[in-house]
Amino acid sequence: MLASTLHMFPPDTDRHHKLPHSNYGPRSVWCLRVHSTCGVAGRRSWLVTYIDWRRKRCFVEPADGGGKAKWSSAGFGPGMSYEVSRAVREVLLGTDPSVKLTQRATRSLSEAREHFLERVHPGGTLIIRDPDGRMRWWTWAGHRANATLAATLDEVTVPGQRVNDHWLRLREDVTPALWKRLTARAADLLCLPGVDERAVRGLKFSEALPLRLAEATLSARLAAPDQAIAVLAEPVRFVST
Repeated sequence: MLASTLHMFPPDTDRHHKLPHSNYGPRSVWCLRVHSTCGVAGRRSWLVTYIDWRRKRCFVEPADGGGKAKWSSAGFGPGMSYEVSRAVREVLLGTDPSVKLTQRATRSLSEAREHFLERVHPGGTLIIRDPDGRMRWWTWAGHRANATLAATLDEVTVPGQRVNDHWLRLREDVTPALWKRLTARAADLLCLPGVDERAVRGLKFSEALPLRLAEATLSARLAAPDQAIAVLAEPVRFVST
């Protein structure tokens, strides 16, 4: 349990100074970087010190701060699936789970709905300009669909961002007219997400594959083209907060 929140992949057997942490596949680690504070486990932050791509192990040591807790479940790859992220959106829009909730869960759900009130809309997705000027496209599409959208719309998405399940960072000069022009044919011009060459080396039997084929294999595993097309087909509203 200590490090089950540390990375974006299911926990296994690895160790750091007798502390268990996660064993992962190349499709799940393409965004990790050495010497970056990557997560919270056991109520503290951890610093990535070394990534053994061949053995699929990430070594960490305690850090003073800066980490973020990341939860995932087996079967969801590096993050939430499209279906799970959309289910979260539906709950935030008012759909009640078909289970009996405790008072604490009911209170937490009410607080979550209040917090995300301006980030969900039943009629489509939202592009929101925050008070600091940052633009976020709230897709609620899951990790793989968002990675596909970020690669496809690289003219307006912020490069090098860590893709998450619910939103994408956009350039601050994006306008409705520019957005309409760039997304008009985006569904017909989908691009696969890029992958780290070190993750390619960690791919099973990568030595037997030409580099381009290995990269294409990992990119295809990280992509969700059907879900990305579904998001692009939805209406988009520009909002300033």
